[in-house]
Amino acid sequence: MRFIHTADWHIGQTLAGYDRAGEHEAVLAELVGHVARLKPDAFLISGDVFDHHNPSGASLRLFYETLLALHRAAPDMTTVVTAGNHDAAGRLESARALLATMNIHVVGNVHRTTAGVDPRNHLVMLRDAKGQPAANVLAVSYPTASCLPPFASLESVEGQSPIVAATRTLYRELVDATGATQSPLPLVVMGHLHVAGGTESEGAERRILVGGQHAVGPDVFPPAAYVALGHLHKAQQVGAPNIRYSGSLLPLSAAELGYAHGIALVTIDGGAASVEHIALMRPVRFERIPARGDIAFADLQSALAALAVPANAAQGTWPFAQVNLSRQALPPGYRADADRLAETHRVRIVDLRVARPPESADAKIANTNARLAELDPEELFAGAFEKAHARAPEQAHRDAFHALIAATGEEA
Repeated sequence: MRFIHTADWHIGQTLAGYDRAGEHEAVLAELVGHVARLKPDAFLISGDVFDHHNPSGASLRLFYETLLALHRAAPDMTTVVTAGNHDAAGRLESARALLATMNIHVVGNVHRTTAGVDPRNHLVMLRDAKGQPAANVLAVSYPTASCLPPFASLESVEGQSPIVAATRTLYRELVDATGATQSPLPLVVMGHLHVAGGTESEGAERRILVGGQHAVGPDVFPPAAYVALGHLHKAQQVGAPNIRYSGSLLPLSAAELGYAHGIALVTIDGGAASVEHIALMRPVRFERIPARGDIAFADLQSALAALAVPANAAQGTWPFAQVNLSRQALPPGYRADADRLAETHRVRIVDLRVARPPESADAKIANTNARLAELDPEELFAGAFEKAHARAPEQAHRDAFHALIAATGEEA
């Protein structure tokens, strides 16, 4: 059986104050086209449907119109939607009875009674193209403080954060209450949280677990054929090939300029999952100026003109740009001047950075003694790498570093 795994739609998001409704309409229409072509057995949305807890009427309308279009494209498809940290779980669940008539299951907060977790709604059966039971989905939303078990009830494990222990216990409680692992059918687990070792997007993702703990290990999940995650915007696996973030549908910050945004087409055969990443088109160009390094302010106008945006282009189609300026000959008021130049050339600057003064790798390492507790481990790694190789680490090196950190059971 096949299903599509997606997450982090963030309908209603603005970028540096610019509305993105047109982009969302375009990318969601493309998504509906893929469903019409592939006719998957199921469609999973692992949280952060909206960008705000109180989405606008236009955002709500786009979401419900997209759900209807998906249902019409594949009437036999089962859809499961879970709430993310950006979603108001109660609001998302409010239309549950109506959506259930289209085989759309919506799961918000985990509810608790005096007897423990309420298992209703959390286990959804998926059927294959012949209508036969093919898999079970354990649908779990973003774990708020009220979702997690009381810390006082947890067994103390040396070196383990109580938040991690509570998250692991939450999944175990849901598995026990639903009987998810007792079925002979393959199990698909959904989650919306940060798994250690995953690549974060600067400025776009909140560190979300309560108590200051923002990442859990991949071992918090029960054994499953596939774990469908949301929250991190880069499509990636964490901990094991079957534990994956689908990534967001489009870049939600300049940090995501290099990501291959899309959806995951998952096939489960004989209890094993295989994954195909399907890239989605970007409705609006997102450029880095220059492509590498930085640019003198005097050269910015020609670089913007080189983007060749038609004079009659609507503002919603103007390219987004991250601009990296050299410190040399930087005029006073450069930010306002850059914005004026960009508007003249029909470009939207959403991230403007000025190169830092050069610092040797030796200086970076020497300065760590006084402020070691303040430093991120990745910053230390980057300094050591530059000292050893006379160049900054590339993304592949950083990914390998994150993987090693995850393998030790510590946070990146």
